[in-house]
Amino acid sequence: MSDFKELSESVISGNFRVAKDLTQKMIDGGTDPGQIINEGLIAGMNVVAVRFKAGDMYVPEVMMSAKAMSIGIELVKPLIAASDIPSTGKIVIGTVSGDMHDIGKNLVVMMLESVGFSVVDLGVDVKPEAFVEAVKEHKPQIIGLSALLTTTMLNMKETLVALEAAGVREKVKVIVGGAPVTQAFCDQIGADGYAQDAAVASDLCKKLVG
Repeated sequence: MSDFKELSESVISGNFRVAKDLTQKMIDGGTDPGQIINEGLIAGMNVVAVRFKAGDMYVPEVMMSAKAMSIGIELVKPLIAASDIPSTGKIVIGTVSGDMHDIGKNLVVMMLESVGFSVVDLGVDVKPEAFVEAVKEHKPQIIGLSALLTTTMLNMKETLVALEAAGVREKVKVIVGGAPVTQAFCDQIGADGYAQDAAVASDLCKKLVG
């Protein structure tokens, strides 16, 4: 088994200790850092995304895989110029005001980063004004709004209203997701896309920037 294949397998299995050791071994051996990321770490996460979408892997397993990939990437990052790290696009994401849930959001962040997105994670309980400021500061192509409560999903609409009032709504695509959110609700509030899980969110974002 090649080093790249072995590294991919460590990501797929979520074995972050092996992923860390293999990444370090490849760095010490002079392997090209870009290849370590693309042919080892991200290649493994791509398999995870396909299996997750097919229902062959579940959230806890995907979280472990994402952690393994992240640990490897953190080791390699200092060796690569920022301009050499492939970027699919930039997205600002957060759980809306009043909602403290973040597991789903965190999984979306990991999946997006695994396919090359630069992600600005605003965390939980993010007020509409904070999303507006983030759009002005980071100039993303996409904003992702997450909510896990029927009471807080209404704040997705408030965020869209705030973006409109600030004159920045036309500059970004807005996607929504979370347990109580539906395509009908997405259409009702005027968002640009709805994703029922992290794998769909990843595909949706690629489509919106592509």
